[in-house]
Amino acid sequence: MPLSTYGKIVLVIVIDGIYYALGLAGAGALVWWLIGAWFAAPLWILALFCLYFFRDPDRTAPAGPVAVAPADGKVIAVKPESPTLNRVTIFLNIFDVHVNRAPIAGTIAQVEYREGRFHVASREECSTQNEQNIVTVEGQGSTVVFKQIAGLIARRIVFRKKPGDRVAAGERVGLIKFGSRVDVLFGPEWEIVVKPGMRVAAGSSVIARRTGMGPENGI
Repeated sequence: MPLSTYGKIVLVIVIDGIYYALGLAGAGALVWWLIGAWFAAPLWILALFCLYFFRDPDRTAPAGPVAVAPADGKVIAVKPESPTLNRVTIFLNIFDVHVNRAPIAGTIAQVEYREGRFHVASREECSTQNEQNIVTVEGQGSTVVFKQIAGLIARRIVFRKKPGDRVAAGERVGLIKFGSRVDVLFGPEWEIVVKPGMRVAAGSSVIARRTGMGPENGI
């Protein structure tokens, strides 16, 4: 939902954030009426934070045979997941944009939701033990899997696509609310180009490059 425009910058807020902010602002107004503005101030501050947390800036995916980050955040792991898969893990703190995007263009082949625990999202065991949504995207003869993983605070995963839907690289597909992580699994045809400690932006930062393909074969 676009709120306002400043020159060429459009401020966009996910509709969930609008609802949360309105609810908190309304509660603050009631508290102000009953016992005073000082007691209402924390609720109004939380309402403003919700608008900030649910911001959804426009992003442009680069052209070429590349995969983009499905989430904003810090890369905390780049490691083998199996003999044929490599994993990139991105940790989102509560100040990162939490809108998730498709890493490559293609078709949503499978969506699997798994219930689980709510460990702190930076812990290694979260990859298999935490509640998560596992999305498989197939495109240009390759398959990329990414996991929306709930954390200690984030207990609400939203995914707005379904199997069979076509997605563009960097297209919005959902979000994870209030701190979380995303794992991305790549096959041997992909060269990982990020390292632990790097920060990435969803939909615009390249995290892997398809090997043996020229720009004319872009994903």
